[in-house]
Order: sequence, then structure tokens, then C-alpha cells
Amino acid sequence: MKKAMLVMALVLVAAAVALAQPGYAPSSDVLGAHLVYGRGCVACHSPHSGARGNGLTTTDATSGDSALWGANLQPFYNQSFAFGDNGAYVYTAPASQVAHDALTGIMECLSCHDGNLAPNGMMKGSTVETIPNANGGNSPTLLGNDGGTKGDYKNDHPVGQLAIVGCGGTYDWDCAIDSTGKITAPAGSKFAQFQLNYGWTVRTSAYNAQPMVTCTTCHDQHSMNSYAGKIAGTQSTWKTMFFVRGYYNPGNSASNSAAQFCRQCHGGESNEMHGAMNIPTI
Repeated sequence: MKKAMLVMALVLVAAAVALAQPGYAPSSDVLGAHLVYGRGCVACHSPHSGARGNGLTTTDATSGDSALWGANLQPFYNQSFAFGDNGAYVYTAPASQVAHDALTGIMECLSCHDGNLAPNGMMKGSTVETIPNANGGNSPTLLGNDGGTKGDYKNDHPVGQLAIVGCGGTYDWDCAIDSTGKITAPAGSKFAQFQLNYGWTVRTSAYNAQPMVTCTTCHDQHSMNSYAGKIAGTQSTWKTMFFVRGYYNPGNSASNSAAQFCRQCHGGESNEMHGAMNIPTI
């Protein structure tokens, strides 16, 4: 009897893992909405002259110095944005753009996705993809002009100086943070087990030797529909949506991939931190 139950359990696990769909092949260009009506890469990365190379007017002497950025960042310099719970997570933009700087990267995302300080003509304000739920429809793509109170960022996920991933707290993993601000998984930790069950696809940025959340922590701006990486120990391509950086398939009603993705940072809500160590990602 015990042997039969073990065999059945293994069959169920194998079936669940099979649903995870490694080897996903998208049927459209991975840039998706970031093809920007055919303009492609140059819509964001102007090959010459920064924002002026995209026909925009600016007096910013550093325009384009970071990532050849082709939108005008000048309206965002030194501005503060109160994200998250009642605005508790304030992000303050730098005074100018700095190449390879995480805070500049947030500002670059806002230069298209804010819709408040400097509305971007390329943006239509809603997602190309529909929300996979009973109501369908589309989600707003402008953080500061989403149909509610203009300039309100309290309903947006925190990013920036105060959006730090912690370890050891009530809502955190039993992880550790090294001297460079990198999150590590101690041997035998529940966090290490989660990485076997899902993985680690997000990318935090070091800020004052702490892991800071930025827009590109959760989103890969260069792939809307496919994630190339390792999930549950398997290196492959995986279904995703909304430029999410990982296996994220909320359109599959049998999948827990969307929850697993969020649990990478929100460890307190994970299966493992609740004592369920071998729940697969499906």
C-alpha cells in the first residue's frame, strides 16, 4: 500500500512538472510592445544625440550619456515619488543621468511609464496583453496617470532607495546578505529549497550594500513573452507575460508560477516557509 502511494505521488509530481512547459517558443517577437510601432530599439536607445536624436527638445547636456537613452530625463531630475503603502517608499531621482546606475535606470523607465511629469507620445496607456482573468481587459501602463488621481504612486510597487529586500524578518526568507548587497541562500535554508523548486530570476541592485528593488528587478524590458533561464533546475525558455523576468503563466489555471515568481522576494508567503518543502512549480 505504501509503495503504491509512493508511486502515485511520484506520478503526480512528474505530471505537475510536465505542466511547467519548458521549451516555450513564442509566436511573436519577444520585444512585444517595446517594438514601439516598429521603431524597435531606437525608440528607447537613440544611436546619436540622446533625446534630441528622437526629435525631442531638451537643454540637458548629458542627454543620452546613460544607455544612449532617447527620452528626455530632464523633467525627472531630483523629483521624488512616494510609492507603495501610503507612499512610505519614497524614490528620489538623481540630479542627472549616470551610466550603469540603478537609480538612473528607474528614472529611465519612468520617462516612458510615468505619464504625469512628462507624458510620452509613444505610450497609449494600457497593455497590449489582456489580463488573464474572468473580466479580461487591459492594465494601465502609466504609473502616475493610471485613471485615478494623477501623480499618485501609492498603488505602485515600491522601487528605489527604501525598497530593500530583507532577510530574517516576519515576511522574509531565511536568507543572508553579503558585503556586496547580494542575497545568498545558506545551505539547508528554506530559501535554498525554494530555489530548487522555482529558482532565482529577479535581479536586485546593490545600494549601500543592500539589495534594492528597481523596475528591472522584476521586469526584463527586452522580452515581453518569453523568459530564458533556469526554473526548478531546468535551463530552458519559459512562458511569461508583461515583461516579467521569470516563468510567469497566470493564463494557465493549473499553474502556481505567478505566485512562485512573487515569492522570490516575499518569502514569508512561500510554501517552504510554511513547512511545505517539495511543492513543485507547475
